[in-house]
Amino acid sequence: AAMICDRGRILWVGKEAHLDRGFKFVGIKTKRNIRESSYQGFSILPGFVECHTHSIFAGSRAHEFELRQNGVSYQEISKRGGGILSTVKETRKASVENLIELGQKRVDDFVRQGVTTLEIKSGYGLRLKDEMKMLEAIKGLKKVNKVATYLAAHSWPKGKSKEAYWKDVLLGLTQVKKDKLAQRVDIFIEKGFFDLGQGKELMQKARELGVAASVHADQLNRTGATKLAVDMGAQSVDHLVQINKADIKKLADSETTAVLLPAADYYLKMKYPPARALIDAGARVALATDFNPGSSPTQDLTWVGLMARMEMNMTLPEVIASYTLGAAYALGLHSQVGSLEVGKQADYMVLDGAWTDLFYSPGVSIVKETWRNGQRCFKA
Repeated sequence: AAMICDRGRILWVGKEAHLDRGFKFVGIKTKRNIRESSYQGFSILPGFVECHTHSIFAGSRAHEFELRQNGVSYQEISKRGGGILSTVKETRKASVENLIELGQKRVDDFVRQGVTTLEIKSGYGLRLKDEMKMLEAIKGLKKVNKVATYLAAHSWPKGKSKEAYWKDVLLGLTQVKKDKLAQRVDIFIEKGFFDLGQGKELMQKARELGVAASVHADQLNRTGATKLAVDMGAQSVDHLVQINKADIKKLADSETTAVLLPAADYYLKMKYPPARALIDAGARVALATDFNPGSSPTQDLTWVGLMARMEMNMTLPEVIASYTLGAAYALGLHSQVGSLEVGKQADYMVLDGAWTDLFYSPGVSIVKETWRNGQRCFKA
């Protein structure tokens, strides 16, 4: 196989035997200024799209892991001032520069695994100035295509009434759109957090502003958030552990992508989402780490894919598709990334082995190089 790229875009893909024909097709008359790279014996795949992370934060919640091991629930930890609120406290203390420094180390870890597009949410500020600070930090990260998601509706802050904070959430969405700080909005619809009415109001406002929507849906309890999100035309619904047959059919008949996050389910000792039923029904599926300091403190894509294979009965081609084109659809970027096609960004990874070696051995990476927009951003 061969591929011709120019200025960060794919111009032609085809058999190596037809490469000269490809040069003529794209109008190249001389090879004088062309750099040729041979990857004989290696494999080329689209760059991975990591479509659900909380990669900007300060502090650690390792101590909460021991609490959960001793039977304390996620909701109870939150009531005690832990959980999201614990990370909020530390993130509020951090400067934009601190957050960029911490975030870039995490970005580099993703890039080493072949990730070329990375979604990152706010949600650890829980007051407008700190939510905006997080989004500003995302802008400062390098080496990946960044997708920022405004998640002020992540939890309720202390010291402010719910009514006053909800007004701030809606006001912040307008500010985010005006200042071009985020491409998407998200909300955690769950008992004790945000409800269906607030989800509908936020998504309606997002629609009016031209901002894409996503929803943390039906994770700990079945709330009906999946149905609402599909009805409101959300790009993605994420988690989906508690969905039923009606929800699955609803997703299968829609353009909304189902984002599955098995690492979070593992850490919270929950059942896994019904991936096999979703795929067999015709729903579009994506996978992601849900990397965050509390319920999924891992950046290991291989481990996520392995759980998808072993615990959710997904085939290896389905896992690869879910971490490339499926994830690109979840972010509304399927016309730009997620596959190696003419006109798309030259985002790809070079594997020291075959694609069949992927999502098999956690802690072992076969990614030799990562390229974004035709520029190499990692070499092993």
